[in-house]
This record gives sequence, structure tokens and C-alpha cells, in this order.
Amino acid sequence: MSEFPNLSRRGFLTRTAAVGGMLTVPGLLAACSKTDSGDGKGSKLEQLRKQGYVKVAYANEAPYGFEEGGQLKGEAPTLHREIFKALGVDELKPAFSEWDGLIPGLQAGKYDVISAGMAIIPERCRKALFSEPEFVSPTAMMVKKGNPKNLTDLASAKSAGATIGVMSGAVEKGYVTAAGISGSGIRTLQKPQDGADAVAQGRIDAFVLTGISLRWLARTNPKVEVTDSFVPVVDGVKQYSPGGAVFRQGSEELRDAFDEQLKKITSDPDRYVRLVGEYGFGKDTIPPAGLKTADLCKG
Repeated sequence: MSEFPNLSRRGFLTRTAAVGGMLTVPGLLAACSKTDSGDGKGSKLEQLRKQGYVKVAYANEAPYGFEEGGQLKGEAPTLHREIFKALGVDELKPAFSEWDGLIPGLQAGKYDVISAGMAIIPERCRKALFSEPEFVSPTAMMVKKGNPKNLTDLASAKSAGATIGVMSGAVEKGYVTAAGISGSGIRTLQKPQDGADAVAQGRIDAFVLTGISLRWLARTNPKVEVTDSFVPVVDGVKQYSPGGAVFRQGSEELRDAFDEQLKKITSDPDRYVRLVGEYGFGKDTIPPAGLKTADLCKG
């Protein structure tokens, strides 16, 4: 058993639309094989090598997977591009999806991999295959400049009677309620910028998200700041928030080949930072060696 049980990272909701015309790639949403083999065409990895590309889905949320200047950028696409090149697949073909449509679209064969920094949690593990963790990201809070209520974590927020914003469908709501905040003390928001706006306008006292996302968001929102990261506790278990790539069930061979290359990156801190440092990831976000997806999926 791993020494890191029940770790999770919320699955991020997305901006309402992608930009740059990335939804118009011909054949981008065509269905493909549901399994690695058994269709007479060889393994899924062999098929990807022959066609020269892998179809990846992203949720347009920086810094995990987003479109900028007509290019797919972010932590997940950057790592995945490096990994698939090592596997002999040179191109990522992107498909935008709203967050709630990512796993259903994967199951329907619209793409091969989800490249969105998705949280590894048991509910999702029952529907899809996750890679080993690509990163961990503790939680933080976005507050008004100057942090007028001196918030440092969820316990301090409860003591201060703070109103907390969380993303719809995100695991942070569970963290907040576990800290004893409920009812009118919680406001649900649809996308990250909504949270930043609500803090800046004083409609909420804090917006809870991973520290990585909040620090990225604060770069373009000068009226707010981000607290130091902290590790929420739910039922006595620390929540370190790991995320990874997602594959269709039946794609174990492809996932395992991916994991082999991923391990080469996460075991080399300098290489890891060189690849994704520009997106706010560093040596402190490299998953511990004992953190395993098999344990995360057990709950």
C-alpha cells in the first residue's frame, strides 16, 4: 500500500469556449478503436505511430492545457508532446471540450488522451484509465490584495466567517465543507475568472483552487493575491492533489508505454522543470516516488 492514500486533485472546469479555430480540424472528432488490440490493426500505439498523431482533449484552462496564439500550450500538452515523440508519435491533434464532456468524449472515441491536468480520483478511475501522476499541487486561496481577513487556510477562513468561492463540480467544495464551512458560506462559480472577479469585487472573501492555477490567474488580476499553499484534510487524510493523463478503458498497453516515458521525466527534476517550469511547475510539484495511481483509484 502506498504511503499516500486518498490523495486527489480537483478536475478543473474550463472557460466557456476555445479560441483560435482549434475545433475545425478535419476528422478531429472521428471515433477510433476502443482497445489496444483485437481489431486486426495491431496495438493502439502501433496505429498512432502509423498515422503520425494522437488526438488529445483539453479544457482550455491555463496553466494545465490551453490554447494561445493558435497553439496548444500548458503543462499537460507539453509533457504529453515530449512523451509521445519518444514513443514515435510526433504530433498532438487538439480537441477542445467543456470539462464535464472530457471523459464522455474519451469514452465515445472522440480522442485518445485527455491532456488537461485531470485529478486522479476513484469516481473517474471507474470510467477511464489514468497515467501515473504527472504533478501534485496543494491548495491555496485567492484573496483581495492585502488579505484583509488574514486568511491562511480553511480553518482560518471558518474562524473569520469568510465566504468561500469554489468551482462547480470541483473537489475543493469537499475540502471546504470538511473544514466546517457550509450553506451561505460557500458560493459556486463556473470558471476561474469568475472566482477572481468575485474576490476583486468583494462578493466573496476567498476563492479556493490549486495554488498553481491561482498563481497563474493572479498574473492578470492585479487586485488580488494568493496565499501560501496548504494541504486540506478530509476525514483525517491529507489531500495532495495529483493529476495525470487519461486514456480509454482497454488502452492499458498505450497507458503503460506512456507511463514508462513519464517516469523518465519525473525522475529527472532538471528535465521536468525545463519542460514545464514556465507554467509554474517546479521540483516541489514532482510527484513523490511512492505516490501511485493504483492507490489513488482505491479511494
